[in-house]
Amino acid sequence: MTNQPEDQSNYAQAEVNLQLDADQKINLMRDMIRIRRFEEAALKYYNAGKMGGFLHLYIGQESIAIGAVSLCGENDHIITAYRDHGHALAVGMNMNECMAELFGKSTGCSKGKGGSMHFFAPDKNYWGGHGIVAGQTPLGLGLAYGIKYKGLNGAALCFLGDGAVNQGTFHESLNLATLWDLPVIYIIENNGYSMGTSQERSSAFKGSLAQRGEAYGIAWESARGHDLYEVRAKTQKAFNRARNESRPTILELATYRHQGHSVADANAKKYRTPEEIGHHKENFDPLSLWKNQLLKEGVLSEEKHRQIDGEAKAEAKAAVEFAEQSPYPEISEITEDVYFEVDQGSTAGKTGRHFFHD
Repeated sequence: MTNQPEDQSNYAQAEVNLQLDADQKINLMRDMIRIRRFEEAALKYYNAGKMGGFLHLYIGQESIAIGAVSLCGENDHIITAYRDHGHALAVGMNMNECMAELFGKSTGCSKGKGGSMHFFAPDKNYWGGHGIVAGQTPLGLGLAYGIKYKGLNGAALCFLGDGAVNQGTFHESLNLATLWDLPVIYIIENNGYSMGTSQERSSAFKGSLAQRGEAYGIAWESARGHDLYEVRAKTQKAFNRARNESRPTILELATYRHQGHSVADANAKKYRTPEEIGHHKENFDPLSLWKNQLLKEGVLSEEKHRQIDGEAKAEAKAAVEFAEQSPYPEISEITEDVYFEVDQGSTAGKTGRHFFHD
């Protein structure tokens, strides 16, 4: 276990990053830009009254989802909280199904019934999208349990915000993760605020939130979430621990959301000063930092960047058109997709008896 800072100039030289070729680096940039343009389009049409419910945007945090998910293999699983659009696109969900879900349309990934906080793609090992704070942390533990139970070489990535670390279910999950030696990686996306409350006012800690792992004998590290090379390097170490030793890890990645907690957060520029927001946008925007890094390495040109950005904007625009043209779910479908067993017509679904027998 360590909280010692590593040489931050060497993350590009980490083995997992040296394995990246020019095309892969550009694809990482493309993936981050796609998230940004999707979120900007969602913001525009939410403000235009096209969407209901809440909308939690991932703008400013793109490097975390892309960096971590880029390391996943066939036996790795992902679960996250309600700020889930970025992770959804990172695992390969398309903009059409995601945008249609925001519009509440039947062509959405959850058939228009889940909305912003409930994106799912089981075929891509992506298990949501959960609206209850820290509610996904025991579920992430369960995914890890399933991986170990089946004897698979994999890990469960469970993303959470800094506000979730104070929930009891998270600590219960940490206890079991150690007791049962489970291959779970808890990634704390620390954007500094639990809704509108700063970390300093909401959480008791010494050096970092991840350090709480020491109480459970869990390895932990902190990292700069805006540095894509660092995210990949430290997440890979956690993957190695999970896959090779079946041991848990807590990673705390410092980041910053450019928008409010949700689009309905009317006080986003009151509990955070405009100067603070501007500082992070100017100095720690992961898209700008990665673009400049690739320009420096000579694997990207300004022309190529403009092309990729234009393609992402066009894709987001087309996704909005798809969503607007899609139908709403039928009223008759309101009781479907609630219980899997009921939809499948199984004995358990018909009787309500899942685990107990006469």
